[in-house]
Amino acid sequence: MVKITINNKEFEVPEDITILEAAKMNGILIPHFCYLEDVHKNGSCRICSVEVEGAKTLQAACMTKVTDGMVVHTNTKKVRQARKILYELMLSDHPKDCLSCDRNRHCEFQELGELLGITDNTYEGEMSRCYIDDNNPCIVRDLSKCVLCRRCVTMCNEVQGVGILNNQNRGFDTFVGPTEGLNLNDINCTYCGQCTTVCPVDALSERDSIKDVWRMLSEEGKRVIVQTAPAVRASLGEEFGYEPGTLVTGKMASALREIGFDDIFDTNFAADLTIIEEGNELLARLGKFVNSEEVALPMITSCSPGWIKYIENRFPEQLAHLSSCKSPHMMLGAIAKSYYAEKINVDPDDIYVVSIMPCTAKKYEITREEMKKDVDAVLTTRECAKMIKTAGIDFRNLPDGKFDNPFGISTGAADIFGTTGGVMEAAIRTVFEILTGNELPFENLHVKEVMGLQSIKEGELYLEKTTDEYKAFEGQTVKVAVASGLAAAKILLQQIKDGISPYHFIEIMACPGGCLSGGGQPRPTTKDVREKRMQAIYREDEGKELRKSHENPFIVKLYEDYLGKPLGHKSHELLHTHYVKRGLYNELVK
Repeated sequence: MVKITINNKEFEVPEDITILEAAKMNGILIPHFCYLEDVHKNGSCRICSVEVEGAKTLQAACMTKVTDGMVVHTNTKKVRQARKILYELMLSDHPKDCLSCDRNRHCEFQELGELLGITDNTYEGEMSRCYIDDNNPCIVRDLSKCVLCRRCVTMCNEVQGVGILNNQNRGFDTFVGPTEGLNLNDINCTYCGQCTTVCPVDALSERDSIKDVWRMLSEEGKRVIVQTAPAVRASLGEEFGYEPGTLVTGKMASALREIGFDDIFDTNFAADLTIIEEGNELLARLGKFVNSEEVALPMITSCSPGWIKYIENRFPEQLAHLSSCKSPHMMLGAIAKSYYAEKINVDPDDIYVVSIMPCTAKKYEITREEMKKDVDAVLTTRECAKMIKTAGIDFRNLPDGKFDNPFGISTGAADIFGTTGGVMEAAIRTVFEILTGNELPFENLHVKEVMGLQSIKEGELYLEKTTDEYKAFEGQTVKVAVASGLAAAKILLQQIKDGISPYHFIEIMACPGGCLSGGGQPRPTTKDVREKRMQAIYREDEGKELRKSHENPFIVKLYEDYLGKPLGHKSHELLHTHYVKRGLYNELVK
């Protein structure tokens, strides 16, 4: 600990922190802009400048470490004037179209101007490069709005390890983007959307799908079905003033009904369906392995389209390790346009399926040729909130509604798909019971080794005794791993490439923390927010009577009435897919 003085008050703080952190710890606000806790700090904007006695110049509070006896002034005339000039210079190179900007009233740059008391456009002159990259189905880059905070650069390079966004050129010609002026669709962008969650302005955003959905809702003869992902119910409330981690499942269902959707389904139903197919696929692969047959192990989950794009670009030679299962919302779309269409006697061409997802990469997923138009539109959590507000719905005072059957019932195992480790735990709950005939012998059914927000988690399951049907597995130890974030995924993939992977089954999610911090979730997604959303998802699981996917009665009926059996002909036709070798610059695509 060291003693420092801030604004004539003495504090004792840890010696390894910055002035900004020390001030925050003691309730002192230092305005800042480019800094983002746990993500990015490089002092590029200098808005957090403060006076430090003995220093020749103003110091960036986000970069300057405290020292014993340091005396800091955060609100002198010199400091205020410097911040004003710095802000006005940034403003001089920024569009003044706030009223028509999508981030209006939710813009960090706008909020900073209000905090600093900026009322005039003092400087005018040449503007930086104006270019819009909207050549892909997921993310729009508007360089005219970029403030060069470089948060997205840190997120893409250091957190996700993808590295496609970097500073290009120098001086006034500097811009952030891919090399050689390429667009996102020309290179190995995964469309994870993490850049959109940290951008303080509207320079990076999801491609808007709201207009298309409104149009289809008003088109005569169309049956518009909506489905909602597990993570959305734990985050949507934040857009309406609720604390992070508040479950708004019932209000969400009611709001979607008031908007005018014909059927309100739950992607959780298809998450249960995914576990049945994926679990049996894992058993088939493990069976071959135990019998010394050639098989691609470890098997890796396929729920996250950003992760799928990553392996196709970076490790195309390892595609055989992926489960062939479609992601849950694509499965539900396929079932809605086949089984459900027959059930209600509606032409599949007259069904329009909308998925509300925490993810921007899902917008890309529905454009893949091999998906056969299972889902027609994807709205992010943020877009869903906009539609509710546009419709004039008083979200906070809505009664709790329910999802529609037959695709509205799900188990707790499906809920935990929304957090890192959830797919793994859900799969283990079912696979263990199939193998042994007994329920998983863990407290509250939780596999604690795969829970939590760590980037890589691992565990193992010893099969001491199995049923007669699975005697070959008796005495075997199944080793599993979970990775969240693409930098963590790279570590596990490199192990496979080097032939040293000890695992049989791996779950990978593209976003740190899993879907609960997806690229389409409400901003900001801090460590504390992730934790609260995760706890909400586990509460949803623990509050359900049915908590194992194979216990879902509507899943059982779906197989009895339509699919036949897991991994059967009908299941393969509707619920499974294949992948594409792409390469870093999509050069392998034929």
